[in-house]
Amino acid sequence: MTVRPIRLCVFGDSFVAGVGDPTHRGWVGRVAEYVLGELSIDLTVYNLGVRRDTSSDVGERWHREALARFSDECDNRVVVSFGVNDTTLQDGSYRVEPDESESNLAAILDRAASHGWATLVVGPPPIADQRQNVSTAVLDERFALLCQGRAVPYIHTFSHLAGVTSWTREAAQGDGAHPGARGYADLADLVCADITAWLGMPADSVGGRV
Repeated sequence: MTVRPIRLCVFGDSFVAGVGDPTHRGWVGRVAEYVLGELSIDLTVYNLGVRRDTSSDVGERWHREALARFSDECDNRVVVSFGVNDTTLQDGSYRVEPDESESNLAAILDRAASHGWATLVVGPPPIADQRQNVSTAVLDERFALLCQGRAVPYIHTFSHLAGVTSWTREAAQGDGAHPGARGYADLADLVCADITAWLGMPADSVGGRV
């Protein structure tokens, strides 16, 4: 069986973009480095994280950006990660209401599945604002249940990182949300194994496809 090159688009917010990391690698760059060291695959990774993006923002742009990068000759895959900006209060209301956040994620996963693109979701992390963390934790669980119903791999980061001192300390010492290099390394360590296993599986055997 011929193994096709993999093109991986990672969509999301400032945490995907790696904001706050002085090495400019973030978790996406670290995971890509790890995967290429573990698997003998032809992998191209596109970091498509945009600061302040909500699930609605990603939902509006992801499809055209993926089409511009994917090829019929490749095993095309999508990772999405968002949620913290959705639960940010703006004029007394969430920037995106939880029901809409869930609908946005569902629409992305369903449209990707219609193309045969495998998907994986990385859940939103905690920040230094404990009030907002309560809302993000609820959204995290809603996202997880949605993915479970679609057989899409979901990586919880919230509960794990909430107990990681380097993540919480760097976020508090920075802008209140984004960690530094050590925090992003912790996040990368958390997701590396699952993403590596997912990328190492044949395209027709991973979740998120129809």
